[in-house]
Parts: sequence; C-alpha cells; structure tokens
Amino acid sequence: MSSTVAQPAGTMKVKRKTLNLKRYWTLYLMVLAPVIYFLVFRYMPLVNAQIAFKDFSPLDGVWHSPWVGFKNFLEFFNSIYFWELMRNTIGYSLAKLFIGLPLAVILALALSETAAKAFKGVVQTMTYLPHFLSWVIMYGVLLALLSEGDGWVNMIIKAAGGETKSFLGSPNWFPVIVVLSDAWKETGWSAIIFLAALAGIDPALYEAAEVEGATRLQRIKYISLPGIADVIVVVTLLRLGTVLDAGFHQLFMLYSMPVMSVGDILDTWVYRQGILDFRFSLATAVGLFKGVIGLLMVLVFNRLAKKFSGSSLY
Repeated sequence: MSSTVAQPAGTMKVKRKTLNLKRYWTLYLMVLAPVIYFLVFRYMPLVNAQIAFKDFSPLDGVWHSPWVGFKNFLEFFNSIYFWELMRNTIGYSLAKLFIGLPLAVILALALSETAAKAFKGVVQTMTYLPHFLSWVIMYGVLLALLSEGDGWVNMIIKAAGGETKSFLGSPNWFPVIVVLSDAWKETGWSAIIFLAALAGIDPALYEAAEVEGATRLQRIKYISLPGIADVIVVVTLLRLGTVLDAGFHQLFMLYSMPVMSVGDILDTWVYRQGILDFRFSLATAVGLFKGVIGLLMVLVFNRLAKKFSGSSLY
C-alpha cells in the first residue's frame, strides 16, 4: 500500500521550460537563416554608422576619419530643403497609409465574402500581380496611360473635346499619381495578411449571426472587422515606424525637374548627396535620423494604441 505525502501550499516545484535543441533542431535551423541575415545586413553595419559623426574619407577609412560631432546633422537640419523634404516624405507616407490600408481591408473583406471560388481566384491573381512588377515596368505602364502626347487617358480627353494634361509633369497631379499608383501596385499584396486574419475567425460566429437574421453587412460590421481589429492596429503601427520611407524606387522612377518641389523626398535627396556627390557622412546622418524617428514613432503610437484600444505590438 503506497502513501503520498501532501506538500504544503506554496512549496510545489514548477518545471522550467528549457530549449530542447535536439528535439526541435529543424525549427531552430529554419530560424537560423533570418537571424544570420539580420546580424550581417542589419546589425553589423551599425558599426559603420559612426561616419555620421565624422568627416568620412575613403582614404582614411571608417576608423581613422576625423570626428566632427553633430556637424552633418546640423547641416541637414539647416538646409533650405529640410522642411520641403520632410513635408513630401511624411505626406506621401501618410497618404499611402490612409488610402492603401482601407483599400486592402475592403479587398480582403470582399474576397472573403465571395462565394464563387473561380472568380475569387481570378481577382486575387489580378490584384497580386502588380506587386511583383518593378517600378521600371510600372513607370512604362503609367507612361502609356498618362503621357501627354499619346497616353490613353489624354487620348480619351482629347476625343471628348478637352485639353490634354501633363499628369507626370504637373506639380498638382503628380502627388495624386504617386499615391494612386502605389495603391494599385500594393493593395492586393497588403490584403493577404487581412485575408489570413479573416480565415482565423470562428465560422460558428457567422452561422449564429445568420440564424439570428443578421445581414451580410451586419456580419462584416460586428464579426469580421472586430475580428481583424488587432491585425489592423499592428499593421498600422509597423507602417508608422517607416513613415520616413516614402518609396525611393517609385519616386526615383517617376519624378523629374518640373515636379521636384513635390516629388523630392529624403531618400532621393540622400541618393544625390551620398552617391552622386560622394557625401557619405551627410547621407549616413540622414539615414540615422530616419531610424531614430521611426523608432520613436513606433514607441509612442504603440503606447497610445495599447492605452486606447488594448492592442499593441508588445
């Protein structure tokens, strides 16, 4: 006959979880590749970010170039282009966020509610495809559509008796083209994460709502949108962290001298200063400034989101 001895309350031992490398070695191996990538291409280059505080010379190298403190930062802040660059960069980023994000959510909801699988597959393919096209190709498409001479849009305007417009060369039209072309290119791809979130909602909720007589719009309003609200918050926070990345490749391909006042952003300015004029220290200082602002944006808005909505990154 066996007997057991009762342990006093509060003395039970809790078994600690340890890394079982032998059992889950395949999973850790899969994680190894991205870890190495971030170490080599993201964290190790931070050592060279010190040239933002130096008067860098390729002959002297990173370690032997003379220190100049915050001279490069002050030069950028005092530049006549500073406020124009900040206005354009933040303006494009926020416009793309507040137009592209709702469109992605709407597309995901529409695809989720579509019963015809064949039609759904065609729409998904057509909306995903532009994401895989480079901005070089997209520029050719936009040129064929919006060219003042023989663009399709201007040909329609001319046939209707109107005057042709230089869409890509007009400071008034250029920002609109930038935001809408980005939405056209990225909306389908951005909708994937919301489709995945919608797929994780319990189907029983929809069935119960349908039994209670809820319409499709009511099911979307009271089940679908609340079900993906956390994902929307997280995506918004991540996008706010890159608010100073307005899309270098897009603007570099689309802008020209007539629209420089509304088309020049931080990244295109850094390209001209760092690559064309060989001012590596100044370009690095601007890049470091962008990183700090992005980090602060994530921290501040994550705190606000956690306080007011209960959803956050951490």
